[in-house]
Amino acid sequence: MKLRVVSHAEQDHRGELPYLWPQFMQHDQIVTTFWPRLYELYPDFQLWVLDGKELVGYACTLPVHWDGIPEQRGIDWAMTNGVAGEPTTLCAVVAGLVPAYRGRGIAPALLRRMSGLAAAHGLDCMIAPVRPTWKDRYPLTPIEKYVLWRREDGFHYDPWIRTHERVGAEVLSPAPKSMTITGTRAEWEEWTTLQFPEDGDYVIPGGLVPVRFENGHGSYVEPNVWVRHPL
Repeated sequence: MKLRVVSHAEQDHRGELPYLWPQFMQHDQIVTTFWPRLYELYPDFQLWVLDGKELVGYACTLPVHWDGIPEQRGIDWAMTNGVAGEPTTLCAVVAGLVPAYRGRGIAPALLRRMSGLAAAHGLDCMIAPVRPTWKDRYPLTPIEKYVLWRREDGFHYDPWIRTHERVGAEVLSPAPKSMTITGTRAEWEEWTTLQFPEDGDYVIPGGLVPVRFENGHGSYVEPNVWVRHPL
């Protein structure tokens, strides 16, 4: 394994990595609108993880103007209001590895590299609206309770939040409205391969919370957890 991390400014690997998330997450209108521009506006802030010539992971960040108060809208905030004004802080939007490379110590190194971007560009810290890895196992548990769960060793119950903590991050608070995804009943049935016969709340595969249907229209509001990485 000969791993290296390169920026998008150095090499363009878009289109080579398989999609790593539930299909419905491709339909947040703010994210889908702004996402391509990350690579155009901030090429130095987008990272690719390579094993030789094979693409095995990536990370996306962007500089934001942050007043120190965690925003409820998380990712949606970072890609709208967050980019207004003089940048002060780096916001980590997402990091992903193909399954075969998880649990091998690569994620902590990637997080450190991302924090290094903040330092290299004179920003004060790195923040991240973290998508908890195991929250989909407890979709009915409020994020306000889930964020408090701890193991006996003091680290967070959730493995992805725990990975952030192990490299020095501080858990701040939930971002209860980090992403909002809406669609018709037919669209949700296509995205999830489930059926939704009537209005109400439904647990869906990969969902951190249920999707709610009203008048045949489904709305999913995903909670994340804000963390802060000091430099």
